[in-house]
Amino acid sequence: MHDVPLPGVTLRRAPGHDLLAAGVGPALASAATATALTTAALDGAPYDLVVSAGIGGGFQPGAPVGSLVVADEITAADLGADTADGFVPVTALGFGTVTHHPPRSLVRDLAAATGAALGTVLTVSTVTGTAARAAELRDRHPHALAEAMEGFGVAEAAALHGVPVLEIRAVSNPVGPRDRAAWRIGDALAALTEAFGKLAPVLESWNRHDRSH
Repeated sequence: MHDVPLPGVTLRRAPGHDLLAAGVGPALASAATATALTTAALDGAPYDLVVSAGIGGGFQPGAPVGSLVVADEITAADLGADTADGFVPVTALGFGTVTHHPPRSLVRDLAAATGAALGTVLTVSTVTGTAARAAELRDRHPHALAEAMEGFGVAEAAALHGVPVLEIRAVSNPVGPRDRAAWRIGDALAALTEAFGKLAPVLESWNRHDRSH
């Protein structure tokens, strides 16, 4: 394993995969991912897949603390406009996109291998801190299981390069009122580490699939 410095970020290279600590928030995650993807393409060794991984909040009771969520939809929860009638996503305003769909077969296989739940992972720029906000998000996104701050940014960069994307989150805290005493970051990181130990065989099998499915 060795480090490869890129503009603004450092890539850690290992056999079969590269690791990038992209930072917090969708903008920085998108910029860092785009830098890595562009560098690889210019070097003549483009990536086959981008995986956005980390910890996040889980919507209860579907995603308890310590559990895993694999995104079948990666959705920007707060990209749009606030109106007198409520929130309007940017797509309803006639432009942009708010959702990316990872490859269905890969999502299913990964969930089966890791025991993760399947659902929407929301990308937010402000972490939810109240029960009212959590309820509002669930009303607008009834299939949401988790929220985090980077997935949509990573997915946007991957889409521009035509590279499929995955998002996997380990739940460190419930979505809702902020209670740092209830956070279990260590448990979430342990679950994520265990999941990555099961990832390689899934990816090797998926490489033989039709990636349009």
